[in-house]
Amino acid sequence: MSKREEFLPYNLPLIEEDDIAEVVDSLKSNWITKGPKTAEFEKRFAAYVGAEHAIAVNSCTAALHLSLVAAEIGPGDEVIVPPLTFAASANVAIHVGATPVFADIDPVTMCIDAEKIKEKITPRTKALIPVHIAGHPCRLDEIREIAAAHNLFVLEDAAHAVYTRYKGQRIGATPHAAAFSFYATKNIATGEGGMVTTDDAALAEKIRMMSTHGMSRNAWNRYAAAGSWYYEILYPGYKDNMTDMQAALGLTQLAKLERMQTARREIALKYNEAFSRLPELETPVEQEYATHAWHLYILKLRLEKLNIDRAQFIEELKAAQIGTSVHYIPVHLHPYYRETYGYRRGDFPQSEAVFDRTLSLPLYPKMSERDTEDVIAAVTEIVAKFRKG
Repeated sequence: MSKREEFLPYNLPLIEEDDIAEVVDSLKSNWITKGPKTAEFEKRFAAYVGAEHAIAVNSCTAALHLSLVAAEIGPGDEVIVPPLTFAASANVAIHVGATPVFADIDPVTMCIDAEKIKEKITPRTKALIPVHIAGHPCRLDEIREIAAAHNLFVLEDAAHAVYTRYKGQRIGATPHAAAFSFYATKNIATGEGGMVTTDDAALAEKIRMMSTHGMSRNAWNRYAAAGSWYYEILYPGYKDNMTDMQAALGLTQLAKLERMQTARREIALKYNEAFSRLPELETPVEQEYATHAWHLYILKLRLEKLNIDRAQFIEELKAAQIGTSVHYIPVHLHPYYRETYGYRRGDFPQSEAVFDRTLSLPLYPKMSERDTEDVIAAVTEIVAKFRKG
């Protein structure tokens, strides 16, 4: 099998001279924690997604957690989450004292199945956390209809969904809340970082206050000439704020997001064109109501047509100098969730079946045309080598 000279990492951020210059500007300004660039990033991000309010925090996990606290979700409550997601989507329910309840996925989009949500609702259900997996949106109309019927808080896990649209509207414009990630591998990368967006002014004010120890409004500016030393603690809050160094990256990354998304889509379409010709593979979908952000390219193997399993397929790609990942080990299969809640294999068959046969291929703007061609060639050669019959 052909092999690259250099290993192609699964993911790399696109950090250019404008990103570096903006961070250096923050360092020179002496605003290295939360400051004016954080406020500007919040303003521009809210405008980009079409939300009334945006609160910048230090991770998507913090965004999810603060949103649940602000919505007064707590002990005795249940929060419905899909199993096929990163553990943070479920962990945050536990952080506020609630119980995560899993509802299985639609195997085509890999997003939470609205019909499965209905089966899991009890009198204790207080919130839903639909996850826009890989950058493909959930069926929000159905989810919002269920939530309205049962008076449930909808917290969209939009960690993968910067740029995603549902029926033409960007994810993030919501009467409840959406939580975004700017982790190093995301479509906008600030190293660490996150954002909450909402159209609810009271919820936004509460999240903003709680993200900085529960301090009164504008306490971040107390050391500036126009600031005041006086502040009040309105709630025993958290230390979850973003810094201006992160926001500096956020500003430059947001400014070139359209260019980066064009590159992502071009790679994804090349993959789809090549892999759709192979009956041993199943390519990702983009439903008619969706604009995919292509955060991840999750390839499904039709294992019944191959003589190897997913683990060996990954090893073959590694031997060809191609990096991969898997998204995700279903949360209910992790030791804590098995031991605490009694989950076992077989409880959520759609999530498990998708997990068993998927891998994520390299997909990021820094990839060259040659990189893309190398991935296609390696996958095609592995399929040819190990197809049955």
